Amino acid sequence: MVRKSATGRIGIADVAVKAGVSHATVSRVMNGNYTVDPEIASRVRAAAAELKYQPNPVGRSLALGKTDTIGIVVPDLANPTFQAILRGLSRAAAQDGYRVLIADSFEVSSEEAILAGEARRRCDGLVLCAPRMTDAELEEIAPSLHPLVLINRTTATAGVPSLVVDYGQGVQDLAEHLVELGHSRLAFLAGPPRSASNGMRLQGLETFKAAHPHVDVTMLEGGSDFDTGHEAVDAVLESGATGILAFNDLVAMGLMSGLHERGIDVPGDMSVTGFDDIPFAKYTTPALTTAAVPITELGEQAWRQLRALIRKEENDAPGSRYQPRLEVRSSSGPARAARTAVHG
Repeated sequence: MVRKSATGRIGIADVAVKAGVSHATVSRVMNGNYTVDPEIASRVRAAAAELKYQPNPVGRSLALGKTDTIGIVVPDLANPTFQAILRGLSRAAAQDGYRVLIADSFEVSSEEAILAGEARRRCDGLVLCAPRMTDAELEEIAPSLHPLVLINRTTATAGVPSLVVDYGQGVQDLAEHLVELGHSRLAFLAGPPRSASNGMRLQGLETFKAAHPHVDVTMLEGGSDFDTGHEAVDAVLESGATGILAFNDLVAMGLMSGLHERGIDVPGDMSVTGFDDIPFAKYTTPALTTAAVPITELGEQAWRQLRALIRKEENDAPGSRYQPRLEVRSSSGPARAARTAVHG
């Protein structure tokens, strides 16, 4: 007669007694070790099935030194861009039997290192998506997080693949588009100050300004969400700009909503552009002109890079650079005479 453990759970010892083998033999069979004699392995599996034995996943993970789980740390899970990256990562990892543990730092950079460390201790590898920490902080923590893949950041640490979108070129393409429509006064609604992609956009705009000295580009403080754009209406109107470059699509949508409330026609009075091409972008009224980024592909590629590190496989492409694609829709149009400051 088999006795259950004190917890009432059938354990590996019970299977060993039933099959007439050692604990170690049961463990090897349950963990897929093919060095066990096939006849003995069959007997162990039959005993386990009869007893309805369920291996402890935590114990199995400790025994194998792997969890079949990876982690991802994002700055703002409410942002559809990060949701799409997560979707691509999760689907790709699931095809290889891996689950994804998600940590959201809520744009608090001081939390990122703590979250990253905790996630890595529970997982076989980690993806840091657009981390807000400083370069020095990233360089300090990166070696302790291997296997590690970065999205929209780079590090000097060896063996850390980076997947980076060329935001600088993307914002230049949007600015060029507005200039071709006759806009000579532009405004950039910036993103979070600690965002590396915001820094890339700013660098891109500096390059653009050097090539277009006749174009006035006003820099405005902003953020990354809908409310940021909605609250920026006064600053945008006071800038006198007729062409607006929003940090991302959410900010652009918030701005267009606020402009509509003020009776400002888009694109008749003012053209607005976004960035990322999130799924809602083409369904706004008017449809949003933006720079499309292969967001889901970023997540899929992050898993392929991380899988190669986990399996210690050769990686022929340790990093990738993605070029945004200009998507011209109806939120941008020919410039009219710049409005003076509008109030009310």
